[in-house]
Amino acid sequence: MTEQVPTYTLAEGCPVASSSTAQAFRPGNATSTPGRSLALLQDTQLIETLAHFSRERIPERVVHASAVGAWGEFEVTKDVSTLTSAKFLNGIGKKSKVLLRVSTVGPERGAADSQRDVRGWAMKIFTEEGNQDFVFNDIFWDFHNNNPEGTHALMLLFSNRGQPASIRNLNSYSGHTYKLVKDDGAFTYVKFHFKSNQGIKNFTQAEAEEMAGKNPDFHMEDLYGSIEKGDYPSWTLYIQTMKPEEAEKYRWDIFDMTKVWPHKDFPLQEVGKLTLNRNVQNYFAEIEQAAFSPSTMVPGIAPSEDLMLQARMFAYPDAARYRLGVNYQQLPCNAAESSVYSPYQRDGAFRYNSNYGGDPNYVNSSLKEVKFKGRVGANNVSNGGHNEWVRGKVAGYSSEVTDEDFEQPRMFWQVLGHSGPNEQSDLVNNICSHLGKAIPRVQHEAVAVFSKVDAGLAMQLKKGLKL
Repeated sequence: MTEQVPTYTLAEGCPVASSSTAQAFRPGNATSTPGRSLALLQDTQLIETLAHFSRERIPERVVHASAVGAWGEFEVTKDVSTLTSAKFLNGIGKKSKVLLRVSTVGPERGAADSQRDVRGWAMKIFTEEGNQDFVFNDIFWDFHNNNPEGTHALMLLFSNRGQPASIRNLNSYSGHTYKLVKDDGAFTYVKFHFKSNQGIKNFTQAEAEEMAGKNPDFHMEDLYGSIEKGDYPSWTLYIQTMKPEEAEKYRWDIFDMTKVWPHKDFPLQEVGKLTLNRNVQNYFAEIEQAAFSPSTMVPGIAPSEDLMLQARMFAYPDAARYRLGVNYQQLPCNAAESSVYSPYQRDGAFRYNSNYGGDPNYVNSSLKEVKFKGRVGANNVSNGGHNEWVRGKVAGYSSEVTDEDFEQPRMFWQVLGHSGPNEQSDLVNNICSHLGKAIPRVQHEAVAVFSKVDAGLAMQLKKGLKL
């Protein structure tokens, strides 16, 4: 089938004879003095082009600015209807469209994507009940020295896991604790895990530095090329579930994002499969304008009392309003494929749908009948007396670091010792390479923090830093 050749026009649709013609006033003989001319405001093509050019860039994300993305699908492979009423998770073989954006955290747009950093995993699942966003991580020095509860994540970052060889070879984790909710309001605590079916593969520090010099967009090209040739990358979704009564007695705070749930205590359960099978056609329209928020949840999934999760539920959509405008949910890459009727949200910059026509800007009006689904999501959570466990009076909360915060970092250090001959030494070398640029006082403070993890680790760091 022959593709129709488009006719060049201005933004309003008016055709123009040539894209290289400018209307200008030329003194004297116009043909003999082609370089001497004055531009005219009546040259709409020139004015439109220049005005739009200077406004092409939107505010860069404060974090997660550099990213790669693709389209795909999520397929349910195991029945979890006993845990949640979320329709996109119920029915083996059921498929939902997915938009995935994987980013570094600190670097600016255009930075090398192979450098050491935590990776942000932002996924939008388009379901019949609305969009479900998952905003996960794959998981400086003065900050960490004074906030050592993040030592576990810091060690993950400076191990070889902090430099994945490709997007296709990394796992993603929810970090936060969520709730899977049934129709009757009963819920189960849950953590989500996306495990790469391509296996885990990481760069060493030297390999990552070499790749950053050769090709700063290596991860982007690798993912694009893989999808383009039909070698579709995939991940299996697993969940860990914990009953409310188990949460009350567990040795760690299940709402603490710095803590993981050991698999021996709460085994992984397979749920479904994510496959990326379509490349984006326009990066700006589909990835740069994409907005994700942990507050976007379908019925059957609800937030827990995780303080960090509660904060992110406000911060993410608020950042999108600043960056993209108040009507960012209408952009094609963000728009729900289910029915949307939210007449309180009217007008505002870049409103380009019907704006609800002549409907009242409120509900429960005699002029417009509106039906409700009933108690859904966080409003439908009930589990008897357990709710009293997480309720209480309003009070100030201060994060305090205890020996408990170093138990899981110690376990991770021990895991590295069994993972390969160089895993522990690579972690030490990577930390020394980075920490060595800090002033001596900060280096000593960092070693003191790591001494609470393992005395041997601290000694190796001290030796590597020549302290």
